[in-house]
Amino acid sequence: MLLSFLSVVLGLVLLIGASDRFVESAVRLARSLGVSVVLIGALIVGLGTSIPELLVSGIAAADGKLDIAMANVTGSNVANVTLVLGTAAIVAPVMSRTRILQREGTLMLLSVAALAAVLWGGSVDRIEGIGLLLALALSLYLLVRWSSSDVDGIIQVDENDEAASIGGELLIGLAALGVTVFAARTLLTGALDLGARFGLGATFLGMLLGVGTSLPELATTLAAVRRHQSDLVIGNVLGSNLFNSLAVTGTAAVIGPGQLNDLNHPSLAVMVAVVVLAGWFALHDKRIVRVEGVILVAIFLVFAALSY
Repeated sequence: MLLSFLSVVLGLVLLIGASDRFVESAVRLARSLGVSVVLIGALIVGLGTSIPELLVSGIAAADGKLDIAMANVTGSNVANVTLVLGTAAIVAPVMSRTRILQREGTLMLLSVAALAAVLWGGSVDRIEGIGLLLALALSLYLLVRWSSSDVDGIIQVDENDEAASIGGELLIGLAALGVTVFAARTLLTGALDLGARFGLGATFLGMLLGVGTSLPELATTLAAVRRHQSDLVIGNVLGSNLFNSLAVTGTAAVIGPGQLNDLNHPSLAVMVAVVVLAGWFALHDKRIVRVEGVILVAIFLVFAALSY
């Protein structure tokens, strides 16, 4: 049991550190391109920090544990919108732009709804997985196209930033990704063993893995809040949930399709509902304030308790 516990701790530590370094390399490379903050948040930060979910769910599906793979995605989506976004709003108000929420926010809501619809029937097949991956390709195309007209969100290069070597950052980023792969496997192995020893269900275990793999999103989001980069916060959550719902689920379905024996329908409903609630918070006065952040975190705590 001690070895399993150490595997979980080591996996989480390496996962957080390696994912964070991967994102840092990606952002350094992207800043010189003069693209919008939301695009960096969605494509670079959001998708980059979702790599742990992709690896954990993909490995679980390959090992015939599709229930845990899907519970991980669901738990991560809920954690991103409630724990991550809510914590950020408690630290400082998260400002939002109506056009971003109407476009990218709607795209994220549709992806989460598509995920819920696919899982609701209690099974996932390869055709559905391929459909989700095709939807991801379309979504990425739309994100890039929309960002070209988002002149208000262009990130400015700080003159005090040190010039980054493109080749060096690419090597560091690839190395960080390699460590992330190892960490994801270590985390999954230890968590599954502990779950079996304590008799935890797949829903609760998946939720725990979802929270663990959402820690890079939380760390990145809090850093963005401290730098008053609300667009980066919004983009991070939008991109992460979009990637989770389409890429992670689609990949897991292609790798290991099958029946979901421990499907939790209420968790799917909660996943869609919190996205709608957070969107309403952001739209009604163009920001998410501390009280709303507390509500979101409270929803997460209730969700975690009921998952047990």
